[in-house]
Amino acid sequence: MAQPLDLVVVTAGLGQPSSTRLLADRLAAATARHAPAEVRTVELRGLATAVAHHLLTGFPGAELRDALDAVAGADALIVVTPVFSGSYSGLFKSFFDVLEPGALTGTPVLLAATGGTARHSLVLEHALRPLFAYLRALTAPTAVYAATEDWGTGAAAGTEALAERVERAGRELAGLAEAVRGRTRAVTGQAYPVRAADGQGGPGAPGGVPDAGPVDGLVPFEEQLAALRA
Repeated sequence: MAQPLDLVVVTAGLGQPSSTRLLADRLAAATARHAPAEVRTVELRGLATAVAHHLLTGFPGAELRDALDAVAGADALIVVTPVFSGSYSGLFKSFFDVLEPGALTGTPVLLAATGGTARHSLVLEHALRPLFAYLRALTAPTAVYAATEDWGTGAAAGTEALAERVERAGRELAGLAEAVRGRTRAVTGQAYPVRAADGQGGPGAPGGVPDAGPVDGLVPFEEQLAALRA
């Protein structure tokens, strides 16, 4: 029986209850429907002071260190932020600023955001996706944005559309995470993958994907290209 995915959810909602947390929970449930997963949720609201101290001193407290380690070691990540001033929140960005360099290299990530109006939905593409591309994560094709109108009881069409996007995004993240884990297993011969930071060692080093050697049944790109030219 396959080992469940280590799925970590990072939510930057500030309210209680929070629509950001609600969306995060729905995305985690959708992902778990498509691949067995052990889910851990990291709520940044309770870590705000620790994040600020870390930015000033360079040293995380025990609770923040535990959260950072969980994110860095995850098989897959779901990140959800409220929209502030047309972008992700400062708390959300600060948390990822204090991650170790290379910690998310090769990690599958599902992007999501919440806001008061659908006009902010492009935050997923102009802010979140570039951030996680810079962090060298593997972002799922479908990102999910939920506006206030998507939650209303009178907005049946909007609610249905949101449910469809959530399900599709969860399916994509599960497939991406399983593919990354399976490919690393084939390359390393290990039961489950160990990501190594880019340029910082092979299998067993923390933080990224090990150098890929030849995999049985896969034709190297150079050979495919040569065959096409022939």
